[in-house]
Amino acid sequence: MSKVENVLINENNPAESSEPLPFPFNQRLYCDYEPVEKRIETIRVLVVDDLLRDERDLSEVGRKELGRSAHSQLNREREIASLAVENILNNIARLVKRPETKVAHISEIERVAKEFRPDAIVLSGTLRDFDYYNPEILESFGKFIHETRTPVLGICGGHQLIGLSFGARVLTLDHMEQHERRADRPLEYQYRFIRIVAPEDPIFAGINDPQPGEWQSYTTEARILRVWQNHGLQLDRVPDNFKLLATAYLCRNQMMVKRTDGQLIYTVQFHLEKSFEDWHKNRTRWEHPNQSRDGRIIFENFLNEALKFNEE
Repeated sequence: MSKVENVLINENNPAESSEPLPFPFNQRLYCDYEPVEKRIETIRVLVVDDLLRDERDLSEVGRKELGRSAHSQLNREREIASLAVENILNNIARLVKRPETKVAHISEIERVAKEFRPDAIVLSGTLRDFDYYNPEILESFGKFIHETRTPVLGICGGHQLIGLSFGARVLTLDHMEQHERRADRPLEYQYRFIRIVAPEDPIFAGINDPQPGEWQSYTTEARILRVWQNHGLQLDRVPDNFKLLATAYLCRNQMMVKRTDGQLIYTVQFHLEKSFEDWHKNRTRWEHPNQSRDGRIIFENFLNEALKFNEE
């Protein structure tokens, strides 16, 4: 059994491990580094809010199932959307010296992208099942994501939206259709280990020749990332022309990339944007003590890859 397999299998029972485990099982409550140097001079990023806004965004299924609670449920969705977008914008601000950003809703992505002409697009997570979305929103997004030549990063629900647009199915973690299990779903939540399967991809730049203050030892030695998870849905497969980059036991497709047809599209099932939340914040669903810095390196590498792609 490899070191990576041993770590993943014994994630929930470290006492059974036959060899020393990486952070966090060695009881260190911190990572090796804290300072973050802004190494990107400037970049234009369009941040896309993928959550529902109001009843116009609902499908017939969504209207029927939410019923009278639709207004209050959508108000909650708007509150969550603001937090999700703020986290992404904070990542950009912490990584780029002179960032230019713009926020748009998924329903207006084509128009705003044409006007703003970003160097990169980042898609937020989602909250509702995709059969709650007005089909016109999904169709217009599908058309855009197939045609865009702007580098894209999809996060959690954004990852699923991209997979859905390229022919994958979105299922629960126990492989049921969304409508078959609205409640009591299994969830992948809190910090989890995932295993890198394509360390040669540029998104993991530096992993083979780490510099001080970058990748953690458990990543360079064991090809493991420790990332924040918060989802109950997954893609059933890696779509055609995409390549799997990272995997895990409960949810196999944790990270993938498309580098064909003149496109650069990265997607992550986990919330890499949570890596900038600070220790002093309250321990809540949206603000929690950060125990990993892996996501910020992936985010920075994506921005660098986007700039390189645009120069080609």
